[in-house]
Amino acid sequence: MPTYEYRCKDCGYTFVKKFTVAEHDRYQPVCEKCKSKNVEQVFSGFFAQTSKKS
Repeated sequence: MPTYEYRCKDCGYTFVKKFTVAEHDRYQPVCEKCKSKNVEQVFSGFFAQTSKKS
């Protein structure tokens, strides 16, 4: 499941949410600390894990 990172423009708090892609399209982020709706998505690297087959 994808992980999305958000940062509040009012208080600077950064938080992470896990959603399916469909859920992410409908999600309206709200700061978990100050409850502000002035939130932006932070784009960061990603991690992919694969299995090794011999």
